[in-house]
Amino acid sequence: MKKVCFALVFGAALMAASSQNAGIDASRAWDLTIRTPSQTYPSWLEISDVMGGPKVQVVGRVASVHPADDVKVDGHHISFATAEFFGKKIPVTWDIMVENDKLTGTQKRSDGVVGSISGVPAPTLNRPAPASWSNPETLFDGKDLSGWIPDKPSANHWAAINGELVNKSAGANIRTNRKFQDFRLHVEYNCPQGGNSGVYLRGRYEVQVEYEPSGTEDPLHSMGSIYGFIAPAAVVSPKPGQWESLDITLIGRHVTIVRDDIKIIDDAEIPGITGGALDSDEAEPGPIYLQGDHTGGMKYRDIKISLAQR
Repeated sequence: MKKVCFALVFGAALMAASSQNAGIDASRAWDLTIRTPSQTYPSWLEISDVMGGPKVQVVGRVASVHPADDVKVDGHHISFATAEFFGKKIPVTWDIMVENDKLTGTQKRSDGVVGSISGVPAPTLNRPAPASWSNPETLFDGKDLSGWIPDKPSANHWAAINGELVNKSAGANIRTNRKFQDFRLHVEYNCPQGGNSGVYLRGRYEVQVEYEPSGTEDPLHSMGSIYGFIAPAAVVSPKPGQWESLDITLIGRHVTIVRDDIKIIDDAEIPGITGGALDSDEAEPGPIYLQGDHTGGMKYRDIKISLAQR
């Protein structure tokens, strides 16, 4: 009975949106905002109708996309459970209603924190390739942090040293004060063994920059991956402590990544925001955002961007 209810009622609610946002079958991704008494942060979930019943996967405040447990559907109502990371793993229950292309609900954490959930259907962002690209613009001049903003100024350890953007120790993340829509981004990085950073596209989609101490990171979290969503399709020899390059093209939600002249992701669609995103407003422009809160020792240089011309 539940499966029939999901397919006919909840599925119909999910597919009632405009053709721009319509999903496949009963599937739908949602861009969420969660508000607690102390903070507001983005999240993402995808609900799909699969053999055996509904399936839900979630991107929480941080960490990767992960499946939900104990999924229950009754008409326009759905509930499920996850474990989210807030300094440590904390069990969380979600209680959601979906009606008229709007998602509302409540998130209850086992540590007593309660958050209100609001959500809208994630846009498809299926845009054609641009007619041309602008000439590359330099985003880091090698002299100072002009054009960049730390998220926690008191914990900022980023500095311009010898023409390089260096994160001397773990602390603040840093982002451009400009926002971008579709672009080509060139960035060179030097990641030590054990280093952990990331380049966020529009502040929402993390390209992983990390060398695990053991060197055994799984593909979905390896160097050049779209964190948790898209693994590199080609193997590039690791070069910890050496300069490497990324050339990233982002059009809508489609991404192509070339690492050291080797194409590792080819026009792949990013399903949704990744953990640590600045917001969930996927249709809007966003900044280039460098992660600096995990480890020190990261270096970047020659950061340039070309903008889509239409």
